[in-house]
Amino acid sequence: MTVDPNAATQNFPPPGPASRRPGAATYLVPALVAGAVALGLGVYGNVHDPEGTAFNLAGFSSTSAVKSWLATTAMGFAVVQLVSALMLYGRIPGPSWSGVLHRWSGRIAFLVAVPVAVHCLYALGYQTYEPRVLWHSVLGCFFFGAFSAKMLLLRSERLPGWVLPIVGGLVFSALTVVWLTSALWFFRTFGVTT
Repeated sequence: MTVDPNAATQNFPPPGPASRRPGAATYLVPALVAGAVALGLGVYGNVHDPEGTAFNLAGFSSTSAVKSWLATTAMGFAVVQLVSALMLYGRIPGPSWSGVLHRWSGRIAFLVAVPVAVHCLYALGYQTYEPRVLWHSVLGCFFFGAFSAKMLLLRSERLPGWVLPIVGGLVFSALTVVWLTSALWFFRTFGVTT
């Protein structure tokens, strides 16, 4: 069987320009949004008078225990995010549904992290009285800014293959340090309590 190179294609779109690179706005808009989110959270936390408590759940001894367990849950789902991302990029073998796992673990991690951030901002504010607390405040704001940038970059087309892993790695790293400086510190200081 021979193929006629001049035959009409089957409604395939015409070839576009060869590998167009994304414009500056593709990177600039997410970076500006990330900066605005991080700065906005930091400014709000700094100018807001801390209320001391934002919420409490029955069965927990304190709001700090609630916050620590929610943060630990978010961190657990973030680890699932990391592993599923490694599956998606072919670094480790994984099931065909690793993309679904990645999306849903990210959604759950974010939804669980939001009440923690609300508690931190509303009840405690942006604090800098010791290095652990300073890192927690700075990277907590950075986490939500970097997460915003990642969500915007997901919708961009023709990104270089390294962009999302780098931004995702920054999000994961920030959340890890936030967890280390809060939940892990709480569990080591007060014990693993509810």
